[in-house]
Amino acid sequence: MVTRRDVASIVGLGAVTAAALASPAVAQTADPNESTFARIRRTKKMRIGAVGGGAPYYMKDLASGQWKGFYIDIAKGLADDMEAELEITETTWGNSVLDLQANKIDIFFGLNPTPKRALVVDFSVPVFNNAFAILCKKDFKPKSWAELNSPDIKIAVDQGSSHDQVVSRLTPKAQITRLKTADDATAALQTGRVDAQCLITMLSLTVLKKNPSLGQLVLPTPIFATTSNAGFRRETDKTWRDYVNTWIDFNKGLGFIRNAIITNMELVGVTEADIPPGVSL
Repeated sequence: MVTRRDVASIVGLGAVTAAALASPAVAQTADPNESTFARIRRTKKMRIGAVGGGAPYYMKDLASGQWKGFYIDIAKGLADDMEAELEITETTWGNSVLDLQANKIDIFFGLNPTPKRALVVDFSVPVFNNAFAILCKKDFKPKSWAELNSPDIKIAVDQGSSHDQVVSRLTPKAQITRLKTADDATAALQTGRVDAQCLITMLSLTVLKKNPSLGQLVLPTPIFATTSNAGFRRETDKTWRDYVNTWIDFNKGLGFIRNAIITNMELVGVTEADIPPGVSL
C-alpha cells in the first residue's frame, strides 16, 4: 500500500532531480574536468595569489587591507577583460607553485620559469625582462662577472633562488654565502660580512631606495637577464594559458604593462630615470 508520505517523497525526489538537470551551473560545478578558463567564465571570478611584502610587485596596506603593486594592476586589467571579479589570496613566493597545484589560485604573476618549476606548472610568455644586478659595498665597484669570480670576493644570495643559480654559474670561484631570504642577504651586506649581494634589478633599486647608505648598484658585463612570467596549474585544456599569452602580448604592445610597472615603481620611490642604461622592461 502506497501512503501519502510515499507519494510526497517520490514527488519531492523528482523535483530535486528535475531542478538539478535544469541547472547547468549545478552540473558544471560537479564536473571535475571543467577547465580553469571555463570556470572563470562561468563564475565570473578570477583568483590570483599575491605576496604581502613583495613591493613593487605586490604591496598590501596593513591598515586598510588594500592591495597595490604592478602585478595587482596587471591582474585587474586581465580580470576586467575576462569580465570577472578579481579575488586575491595572500601567499609567498615559495608557496605560489603549491597554491597553483592545489587549485587555490588560477594564476600567479612573478615567477621565474626555472626547469624545476616547469616540471609541475605551466608558464606564460614573459611579462617583462629583469637583468641581474649586484649590490656592492661603497668601496667596491666591479665591472664584470669575471672580476667577481675571485676567491677574494664574498657574495650573498638567498638560497635556491635565481640569484643563487646565476652566481653559482658565473662566479664559482667566489665565496658564496647562501642565506634563507633576500633580506638576510641584504643584512649580510649591510653589516660588512660580504662584499656584494646578487639581486634582479627591480629589487635592487627598491632596496637601495629604502637604504641609500647600503652601497651602490652595479650591472656587471655581460648583462644577463631573467624573465618574469605568470604561472598556471597544469591541465589538459590550454585555453587559459593561451588566452593569457595573447593578452600579455597585446598589452605589451599597447604599453599598458610597461606603464603599470613604471607607475608602481614610483610608489617605492623609484623613477624611470633610476633604471640603469641597458635595462629594458
